[in-house]
Amino acid sequence: MSIDRIVMAFAGTMILASLALAQFFGPYWLLLAAFVGLNLFQVAFTGLCPLALILKRLGYKSGAAF
Repeated sequence: MSIDRIVMAFAGTMILASLALAQFFGPYWLLLAAFVGLNLFQVAFTGLCPLALILKRLGYKSGAAF
């Protein structure tokens, strides 16, 4: 699995988890979804993704985006 796919899967998982946690435990969990969304937005412009950097150091193969 490439870094691109791992990053997208992780972001999707975090957003879905945030929505579920907000439904059951309170609306403040939506801040997690907002954080993930803002991070994806800044990656689109800067190309700098903290998770991608960590995965690259761990030895995962790069994809087209990262």
